Amino acid sequence: MTTISLKTAPLREGLTLPYAEAGYPGGTPVVFVHAIADSWWTFEHLLRRLPVSLHGYAPTQRGHGDADRPPDGYRPEDFAADLVAFLDTVGLERALLVGTSSGGVPARIVAGSHPDRISGLVLIGVPATLADKPAVTRIWETVQGLSDPVPREFVEDLMTGMVARPVARGLIETMIDESLKVPAHVWRETLRGLLEADLPATLAGILVPTLVIWGDQDDFLPRSDQQAILDAIHGARLVTYEGAGHVVHWEQPERVIADLVDFAALTAPASPGTP
Repeated sequence: MTTISLKTAPLREGLTLPYAEAGYPGGTPVVFVHAIADSWWTFEHLLRRLPVSLHGYAPTQRGHGDADRPPDGYRPEDFAADLVAFLDTVGLERALLVGTSSGGVPARIVAGSHPDRISGLVLIGVPATLADKPAVTRIWETVQGLSDPVPREFVEDLMTGMVARPVARGLIETMIDESLKVPAHVWRETLRGLLEADLPATLAGILVPTLVIWGDQDDFLPRSDQQAILDAIHGARLVTYEGAGHVVHWEQPERVIADLVDFAALTAPASPGTP
């Protein structure tokens, strides 16, 4: 198990993001991008398992967890701009981006718009589109009516519905507590931004190596949705986790780490003199 250091990244006046850092200085930089209502804690089990070949960074996005909460700026392109600013602030010239669920949307925007900064893209349970997702429509109907404090029952139902296999109760409780830090207006504006965005368009123009990870028991994303990502991104590869739900990195963190290690090795630049 590696040690996790908690730090802060001041991106601009009025916007400082806390982030967790773990791994080894010489490892491939990996930036983990969380989903709506999550925080860096969603990656805690991954960060503690990082091998010597990886160096992980997990920022908490604006409005979430203990990050600053500006009154606006919750569209996917805003989160993508924050990601680029984060790379600059922590001094990463190039990194592997790992986006989970809706966090994969700003991650793929950055991969498409700043390919010189991204060595590879990993999308874990990331939707191609939200337009045809009845479960998301039901969540949006509830989120529109949220007020502070956000009801714990709503968050508990949402979190427990994301897994197909038992996970540590402590993990679920931590993520519920983290989600309850998110104000109602951030829930609302973040989800509104995702629903109003042309998500299929954010898949266009991605030229970096891409790995798609999907659990075949994901109640939010059918196999056809993931196929749409494969069709849009040339050379993208799908790895299916049988029996896993929407948040495979909670259910099978060891396997996710193993897949990241293999993928990072394939996307690493060749050493001088290597054929």
